[in-house]
Amino acid sequence: MKGIFCFLIFVFVMRLSTAQILTSSNLPIMIINTYGNSIADDYRIVAGIGIINNAPGVRNYLTDPVNDFDGQVTIEIRGSTSQQYPKLSYAFTPVDSIGNKIDAALLGLPAESDWVLYAPYSDKSLIRNTLAFYLARQIGHYTSRTRFVEVMLNGNYLGNYELLEKIKVDPARVDISELSPADTTGDQLTGGYIFKVDKTTGSGDSIWYSDYDSLVFFQYHDPDDSSMAQVQRDYIRNYVYQFETALLSSGFADVDTGYRKYADASSFIDFFLLQEMGHTVDGYRSSCFLHKDKDSHDGRIKMGPMWDFNVSYGNINYCSAYDTVGWQYQFNNVCNGYYPRVPFWWTRLLEDTTFQNQLRCRWDELQIRVLNIDTINRWIDSVTTILDESQQRNFQQWPILGVYVNWNYYVGATYEDEVSYLKTWIADRLVWMDNNIPGNCIIIPTVEPPATLFANSGLSLSPNPASDVLTIENTTADLKIFNLLGEEILLKKIFADGARTAIDVSSFASGIYFIHAGNEVVKFMKK
Repeated sequence: MKGIFCFLIFVFVMRLSTAQILTSSNLPIMIINTYGNSIADDYRIVAGIGIINNAPGVRNYLTDPVNDFDGQVTIEIRGSTSQQYPKLSYAFTPVDSIGNKIDAALLGLPAESDWVLYAPYSDKSLIRNTLAFYLARQIGHYTSRTRFVEVMLNGNYLGNYELLEKIKVDPARVDISELSPADTTGDQLTGGYIFKVDKTTGSGDSIWYSDYDSLVFFQYHDPDDSSMAQVQRDYIRNYVYQFETALLSSGFADVDTGYRKYADASSFIDFFLLQEMGHTVDGYRSSCFLHKDKDSHDGRIKMGPMWDFNVSYGNINYCSAYDTVGWQYQFNNVCNGYYPRVPFWWTRLLEDTTFQNQLRCRWDELQIRVLNIDTINRWIDSVTTILDESQQRNFQQWPILGVYVNWNYYVGATYEDEVSYLKTWIADRLVWMDNNIPGNCIIIPTVEPPATLFANSGLSLSPNPASDVLTIENTTADLKIFNLLGEEILLKKIFADGARTAIDVSSFASGIYFIHAGNEVVKFMKK
């Protein structure tokens, strides 16, 4: 109660001093009090944070008591190039009365101690990061969950912000085994690592360089380098070296001895598709996270989580990243001389025919259920409707609509213009990618393949995509269904007079499947 009472006094004083840009909101309101101190970049200060978050559909007023979180935090400015903007981002950690970290469940998110308060500024749609994170979660990967808030700092309105989960090892975040300083031998040494390809600014961690390109920089993230034993730092660095060496070897595509021994190709495929969809100028070479679990838990390198998409989706005016055509993984050729460089991995992976074909299959699958313009536009419309109030106040505080901000390619006169441009850009990008992704979505099953693949098939499927029951017509042959790995998951005996067959697919996981009937193969999508 004491904390709430203090914040009510602070809110009353704040309302006397603020320009009344914000008095109430349909979004949660976060109130920060630094007790007269300035938030710094290179060290943390103690501050108080209160969050007003009433029931769904109930407005939040500055005069309401804080009811979601009310406590002390340590806080600092975060980011690198984003610090050029007047609207700053922050990192904060809830602490107890003696300064120890504590976990807090903020705005319905799982309890944790490390949080990011991200300030969209050059991204005038306010949603590029959130969109990328949403798409990553929809296709099955952990990415930071987000909550939009409006922020008051010491009586001043700061605008629209996003509360983000910081990337770290945690059962509710990157769910891999933890690595303690004592884990220096055997299986314990092999996992619990989050690391990244990144620029050298904006982080205090030490770096190491690729043994094959000194302009590709790696950093330890969680644990950070100061929390790791030297044998642990050496282990993950050497593992990356082994992966890169295997990738450059003549037998790099061998399933057992090539790069797949060290890396989970499916995670690289999904990472590639999302980075390319955003044509992200920093993609692959900055804020590019990877993680590795212990060998006993499939200890291959996996890409992700996704991070930092504010200068993606056409929101950048250099190195052709504004264009809806072209591949971002070829950045080193487009902008030779920029660093960090994109690792050679992606060019090499695309020399593997199997990788190409799996990439094409995954794209075809995701185009149907997630990465299509209708689905994306519905999400954009729903979110921008929620942000309509907040964006007006935000751009009253930061009057940059119609104004060039580093490094805008497009400058819309209104918020609606910015959102419309984003939609149009994504639509054009999806078309280009669909026409240019290499590979053929044809799998080699674990049994003898049929003579004809997709050629003038007499099979008729409905509906396709299917969610519960798939009806197949015009076949008297036994049916076999395979997944994308070529594994047989269903055999159905068909009698000679069976011209129409109903198959229950409700238990199938979402994705692409192949039906083999005699000498014919057709593809269907499970929603």
